Amino acid sequence: MTAFWRWTARVVAVICLLGSLGADWLAPAPFDYQDRESAMEAPSARFPLGTDELGRDRLSRLLHGSRVSFGLALGAAFASTLLAAALGAAERVFVVLAELIVAIPSLFLILVVRSLLPLETGPLVSIATTFALLGLLGWAGPARVVWAAARKLRQRGFLLQARANGCTPTRLLWCQLVPNLAPLLRAQFWIALPAFIVAEANLGLLGLGVAEPLPSLGGLLREMDSAGRIAEQPATLVPALWIALSLWSCQMAGGRKESSHV
Repeated sequence: MTAFWRWTARVVAVICLLGSLGADWLAPAPFDYQDRESAMEAPSARFPLGTDELGRDRLSRLLHGSRVSFGLALGAAFASTLLAAALGAAERVFVVLAELIVAIPSLFLILVVRSLLPLETGPLVSIATTFALLGLLGWAGPARVVWAAARKLRQRGFLLQARANGCTPTRLLWCQLVPNLAPLLRAQFWIALPAFIVAEANLGLLGLGVAEPLPSLGGLLREMDSAGRIAEQPATLVPALWIALSLWSCQMAGGRKESSHV
C-alpha cells in the first residue's frame, strides 16, 4: 500500500465523515420532507440526486442516512473493541464463549437475534436496538486476537514484576495490559468499522434496521429493488457507491502497519 493511496483514503474518509456530520447544513431539504408533486424526479439543479416515490430529496436522505449509519458503526466498533479489550485480556472462559459465537456466521447471528425482537419499533428504539446488536455480538473475533496477544504479554518481565509487587488484577489490566495492547486494539477497531457498516446496510436492506422515516444507508438501498428501477433512476445506485467508497477509505486509512510492544 503506497502512502499516496493511504492519504487519499484518509481524505475521502474525512469528506464522508464531514458530509454526514454536516447533514443539517449541507442537505437541500429535511430528510422527511415530502413534495408529492415532485415524486420520482430525475437529478436536477433542485434535486441533485433526484427524489424518491414520496418526493423526498435523495441527497438529503443520503447525508442524514450516512450520519445514522456511520454513527452506529463507529459506536458499535468502539463498544466491541472495548469489550474485546476487557474480555480478551481476562480469563479463558470468555475465549470459549468467543469461540462459540465466532463459530456462527456473525451476520446470520445478528439477523436471528434481530428477528426475535419486535419488528415495529420507533426510529430511536430501532437505532438503540441496531447499536446494541452490532456492539454486543461483534466482540468475539477481536477478543480471540486480544486474548492470544495478552497471553504472550503476561510472560513479559515488567508484568511479572508488577504482579510480584502486589499490583491488583484491575490495575494490571488497565494500566499495564491495555496500554501495551493499544496498537492491536486500534487495528481491531479499523477492521470492525467497515464490517459494521456492511452489517447495518444488510439489516436496513432487509427492513430490520433503522425504522422510517429516519434514513440509513441500508434503508436507502431498498430503492434498488429491481433492474427497471435502477435503469429509470440511476441515482438509486449512489448509496451503494457511497458505502463502497466509505469501506475502501476505512480499510485503506486504517491499513498502516501498527507498531506493538507485544
